[in-house]
Amino acid sequence: DAAEKPDCIGLDRNTFRNILHTTFGMTDDMIMDRVFRAFDRDNDGHVSVTEWVTGLCVFLRGNLEEKMKYCFEAYDLNGDGFISREEMFHMLKNSLLKQPSEEDPDEGIKDLVDITLKKMDYDHDGKLSFADYEQAVRDEGLLLEAFGPCLPDPKKHLEFEAQVFKDPHDL
Repeated sequence: DAAEKPDCIGLDRNTFRNILHTTFGMTDDMIMDRVFRAFDRDNDGHVSVTEWVTGLCVFLRGNLEEKMKYCFEAYDLNGDGFISREEMFHMLKNSLLKQPSEEDPDEGIKDLVDITLKKMDYDHDGKLSFADYEQAVRDEGLLLEAFGPCLPDPKKHLEFEAQVFKDPHDL
């Protein structure tokens, strides 16, 4: 019955990804998909106005705790509460530039996953819990986006806010 389910009002996946690309300079398809999922809290395939505003609060102005939760959720591809070795491999393989070389590129990525686990896996269980990730980011802030850029580039962030919040009297 149409009265029970109103038409979905909001941004569909393609429109949302287009905004991420054109406004915030994001180019990684997998990361853009993860950002969409983080914004789409009710998982209905659309980002509603409320979800957009709530998501932007963290995306643009979140404190470290909020940003860590958001990034961890984006990196936890299967939603099981851990970033596994396989998830790290998949994200790093996807986000790193392909270097022409004789060596198997997957080997270099596996080495990078091993290095990452040595650095971030505090309880040595072979995967990252949120506690591991949080401790690693608190020890080294650059690890916040260790598996791909899921927050806006600072320059694009400032351009967006300058455009959205410009004084109408300046037009």
